Amino acid sequence: MDSSDIVRGRFGGPARSVGAIFVLSVFALPLLLLVSGSFHEPGRPPPPTPDLVPQPFSARGYELAFAWGGLFRASLNSLIVALVTVPLSVLVASAAGFALTQISARARWLVLAGSVVGLMVPAAALLVPRFVVFKELGLTNTLAPLVAPALVGTSPLYVLAFYLAFRALPRDLYDACRIEDLSALRTWWRVAMPLVRPVTGAVTALTFVLTWSNFLDPLVYVYDRDLFTLPIALRSLATLDPTDFPVFLAGAVLATVPALVIYAIAQRRFLR
Repeated sequence: MDSSDIVRGRFGGPARSVGAIFVLSVFALPLLLLVSGSFHEPGRPPPPTPDLVPQPFSARGYELAFAWGGLFRASLNSLIVALVTVPLSVLVASAAGFALTQISARARWLVLAGSVVGLMVPAAALLVPRFVVFKELGLTNTLAPLVAPALVGTSPLYVLAFYLAFRALPRDLYDACRIEDLSALRTWWRVAMPLVRPVTGAVTALTFVLTWSNFLDPLVYVYDRDLFTLPIALRSLATLDPTDFPVFLAGAVLATVPALVIYAIAQRRFLR
């Protein structure tokens, strides 16, 4: 055991606790106000000051959120998009990241440079060309444009994350796989992927939150109300009368809970 291990063992626990307390103090109060505000009685004027225990206490805002905003159908559409996008993004990004470790150094640096350039391009700059492509393919007003980014790993950042994780594995491990006559595909799936589970959990959580909260793409590509995703449905609730603010807050709570659950699961896997 070297000195760095001793330092991590002695100070890692307290430092992690202090970091957790700081993050909790920053995000806990807004979340608490969000939840408490959703239990106000709709139709009443907003309270002059925030109150953690609303009087009277009412869950009618949740009932109206489903009735007025169509949150059940919108949540189902968002869930369908996430269930397709998340695993497909992880598979494509991990396969691309593993492939970068197997190609020549010159080709690798060209791909990495292209990935960095891709990260620098604003998403809004690609909106019009993507819309034209999907319109020519007859895919507008469907959920297909919302899933299509997963075919390229959703973001170059995820490919780079997997590449760094696979590159950190010992080269002797890959050499042993070649000696055992394992193909690159089997080496990626059976050997490399189980060893980078923390990165897989992080990419899964990030992709889910990005997909679940995506507002711009559904706004551009989807016109039928039956195909609205949750962010679009929440936008319709935001236009209600100010006295109905608990309805919008209730919808926001329902949209926030799945993201928090995914982050909690990913954090546990990452710490393991």
